[in-house]
Amino acid sequence: MPLKKINTVLAAAFILFILWFGMEFILSPETTAPGFGLPSWPSGDGDGFLIIKGIRDVVLALVLGILLVTGYRRALGWVLLVEALAAYGDMTTVLAHHGSMAKALGVHGLTATLMVVNGLLMMRETRKAAAAPATPAPQPA
Repeated sequence: MPLKKINTVLAAAFILFILWFGMEFILSPETTAPGFGLPSWPSGDGDGFLIIKGIRDVVLALVLGILLVTGYRRALGWVLLVEALAAYGDMTTVLAHHGSMAKALGVHGLTATLMVVNGLLMMRETRKAAAAPATPAPQPA
């Protein structure tokens, strides 16, 4: 399978996964939250913070989706690399607050690492196009 197709499938999978996960936090934070990996959740009006996390994830997915659909593949590679920091941040948060090691590494850490791999593959795919010198426009005679 060509690298471009692999990159497209991986990026689309990340977009759908992040969008789905974000929507779950927006629509039903109380049932989705335990899967995040922290040992305890805010009580009372704390669900608002979980909805903020969902909105963040939806926005992250939309940025990736726009870059994929519009064909800005090199920018998509860079953004995948940068957005992986959000997942690494989630992993660090779970670990720092004595949450589930399995969820920290198996969900957040794995997702972040796969995003980095996809971003690096995207950068490799677009390397030749980025390195090619611009062809000067023909001059009228």
